[in-house]
Amino acid sequence: MLLPLEDLFTDIIAKAQRGLGFDDAALAQKAGVSEDALRAVKSGTVDEETITHLAAALDLHAHSLLTIARDSWRPHPREVLGLHQFTTPFKDMTVNAYLVWDTTTKVGAAFDTGADASELVDMARAFGVRIEHIFLTHTHPDHVADIATLRKPNTTLHSCSKEPWEDSVQFDCGQEFTLSSLRIETKQTWGHSRGGVSYVVHGLSKPLIIVGDALFAGSMGGGMVSYADALATNREHIFSLHDDTIICPGHGPMTTVGEEKEHNPFFPEIKKAPHPAPSSQTQPLTT
Repeated sequence: MLLPLEDLFTDIIAKAQRGLGFDDAALAQKAGVSEDALRAVKSGTVDEETITHLAAALDLHAHSLLTIARDSWRPHPREVLGLHQFTTPFKDMTVNAYLVWDTTTKVGAAFDTGADASELVDMARAFGVRIEHIFLTHTHPDHVADIATLRKPNTTLHSCSKEPWEDSVQFDCGQEFTLSSLRIETKQTWGHSRGGVSYVVHGLSKPLIIVGDALFAGSMGGGMVSYADALATNREHIFSLHDDTIICPGHGPMTTVGEEKEHNPFFPEIKKAPHPAPSSQTQPLTT
């Protein structure tokens, strides 16, 4: 079953408002709406006119935000041989971890741990995959909660030097790793956390990018350290990839770069151009 989107439209508005530093009075004034209308939308009322005004004030793509408010979009399900997503409950939410492996040699790596890595370990064992590496996207508790289950004597734990984890091998972003025939690039997608890393994996049937909380389907992680840098590094390192690249987020369903270009409200400047309406002079195709 496809996971629900991580964020509601109210979460998206709240993240943008917080990131841009508006209190309710300032945001209502900039958007040209009443504070009562703003409060109603923030509590979940789908007032499309108010949402459209708020989107303009918050530099969000209005149509994409309304689509999420109407609950009328979900990314297409994604399946790639050599990739599996694991979703586990953590407090009042769920969190994702990933197993990636070379399908010929069965050498694999885990990306984050989730709240409970036992299913990941069990599946690796069932598929004959040897987990030789653990890569952390960032060190927030939900992403590192079960390192103990994953970490074995022959498994190397990796973390970014800007957000190191105890007893890990630290790297600077830009460094590459190999996993048999797979090549893994490291990209600094920070702003949600100080040393957030996204991992671009080449060598499977589709390219992947494992992004932690940098980006979600239809949303992004809150800019807890720097909202501006979270937006900028997502643009630089995620949206520059091919549209077919599968995005593996820390929460919610997998998506693609192409789908996010079309549906993510936080990036209005890279929306795909709409298809032109057919001309009345266009002749129908015949078969």
